[in-house]
Amino acid sequence: MRSHDTGCDVHADVIVIGGGHAGIEAAVAAARLGCNTLLMTMNLDVIGQMSCNPAIGGPAKSQLTREIDALGGVMGECADASYLQMKTLNRSKGPAVWALRAQSDKAEYRRVARRVVEAEPNLRLRQAMAVEILQDSRTRAILGVRDQLGIAYHAPALVITAGTFLNGKLWVGETCVGGGRPGESAATGLTGCLTALGLRSGRLKTGTPPRLDGRTIDYAGLEVHPGDETLRFFSFLPDRPHRAQLPCHLTRTNADTHRLIRENLHRSPMVAGLIDSCGPRYCPSIEDKVVRFADKDSHHLFIEPEGRDTYEVYLQGFSTCLPYEIQVAMARTLPGLSRVHILRPAAAVEYDYFPACQLTPALMAKDAPGLFLAGQINGTSGYEEAAAQGLLAGINAARFAGGQESLILSRGSSYIGSLIDDLVTREILEPYRMLTSRSEYRLLLRQDNADLRLTPLSRDIGLASSLRWEVFTARRERLEAERRRLETTLLAPDDHQRASDRLAEACGERFSEKTTLAQLLKRPAVTLAHLAALDAGCAALCDEYPDVAETLETEIRYSGYIERQQVEIRRLENAGRVAIPDDLDYATIAQLSNEARDKLGRLRPVDLAQAARITGVTPADISVLQIILAKRAQLLAAKP
Repeated sequence: MRSHDTGCDVHADVIVIGGGHAGIEAAVAAARLGCNTLLMTMNLDVIGQMSCNPAIGGPAKSQLTREIDALGGVMGECADASYLQMKTLNRSKGPAVWALRAQSDKAEYRRVARRVVEAEPNLRLRQAMAVEILQDSRTRAILGVRDQLGIAYHAPALVITAGTFLNGKLWVGETCVGGGRPGESAATGLTGCLTALGLRSGRLKTGTPPRLDGRTIDYAGLEVHPGDETLRFFSFLPDRPHRAQLPCHLTRTNADTHRLIRENLHRSPMVAGLIDSCGPRYCPSIEDKVVRFADKDSHHLFIEPEGRDTYEVYLQGFSTCLPYEIQVAMARTLPGLSRVHILRPAAAVEYDYFPACQLTPALMAKDAPGLFLAGQINGTSGYEEAAAQGLLAGINAARFAGGQESLILSRGSSYIGSLIDDLVTREILEPYRMLTSRSEYRLLLRQDNADLRLTPLSRDIGLASSLRWEVFTARRERLEAERRRLETTLLAPDDHQRASDRLAEACGERFSEKTTLAQLLKRPAVTLAHLAALDAGCAALCDEYPDVAETLETEIRYSGYIERQQVEIRRLENAGRVAIPDDLDYATIAQLSNEARDKLGRLRPVDLAQAARITGVTPADISVLQIILAKRAQLLAAKP
């Protein structure tokens, strides 16, 4: 542990810059791992701010949030403590894509996040803007930062989670002002420091919809979308709060909306050429939707509450950067919004980012030991993606400061592993969003089993609390005991004809020979709820431990597919464990294709598996590398 402030200078083990979702996870993780941690942010009042959509979770994002919680992060706890509505999406599909989503009270989320940060004894806060990175000129190691007042902050590990603030610009129509998000100034200075360290930067764009006065909306004719009757939560910890839920409402664009957009496209800063950076493909503006999907007569829009104590609402799906007066006219064409008042106009945000292919899988800069980047600075979009990176960066910053090896998550272990592997092996040219389709092991990496996959790892590295471990072991033991019981409990139709009749009545299935409850559960039409009518143990499980019942049912029903994915993961991990030395000179390997030499030289993969996932590196290139590495290993082994 390093000393505290000495004079004007400040000393720490880990410094985190930025108080958004990535910065919170990074700072809390480093502090809980025993590091004297300093969190610097330009405005302490907006720690945990939901800059855009007031929601956590959704497809792929709920898996990330559950994994963050399983590893000992805090996003799930904050979401559970501040929800307005909980809803599981994709229930009509398979469990691999079930996704919990929380509509959040954004002000309460911010308050909860601030309490979590302030409760950490090893974590200090400082309102300041970092403008200079301090580095050892000989070793290139990070020494700390300096703020706009000239105060130096010393630490061997630095995590930058600057979000959209680096040289940020806000656009509403042709009007541009500096800012990282509406109402907040941009961060200047760090981009130049990072490029001076040798990192390559780019520009990206994101956007946000208008916020509306809910009192000026006529909800009478709008479709109501309530929350789930049976509540589920993000955190695996117990005693989640049960609160009254608020509904969302559905409206939609129409021909008048689309006509207004087409007539005013020339006033968009994107069309006018004032913005040349790339926006998010999977969260397009409303004008992008109208142009790209010209065959669509209408687009769904959700009216979502922003809090219990405010009439401000969020118009999901209506992101735009058209001028304010056009936004008002567009909004008033929507059903229920003919008299709507806009509280905050929609805006586009343009900002600097640093492609994460310049980082190791630990999220540390390859050429600046001790420097970690996490969140939108790496080219991603979304609170959950940012928090996942922040958590891993915070863990690895703490381990770096303590002289320990980095923690690397594989694609087969988690969505977080897939996310980071994508970032460090691909050149991000547009804001990256995590999707279930990006994980080839999504049946194995479900939201319900994140604790089974990751909490033991969290315990091993010292992040899981005693309470979390106690809750986890109790759940795991209950799951294993129930699985054994289902696999050994026999039903005999000769003795239980009535049971067979009840099952047939419930789902159309009968059994005519001795069978176990687990064998019955593997039938497509049979669920644990059906078996509850036949077996008191199943009834008690569904009633008292629905989370265990959900995991158990999925693992038994899809056991064959899950086992095949596990075999595939082991095969690929064994095949890819051939490490590639960092000093391998790809330019001298003539047998590689020109594209492979270029990309391998710039991205410098850590092993063959990572090299094989780089776009443009062919199987033939991998074969060449295998031969080169084998010969190199033989030469090293032959040396006395």
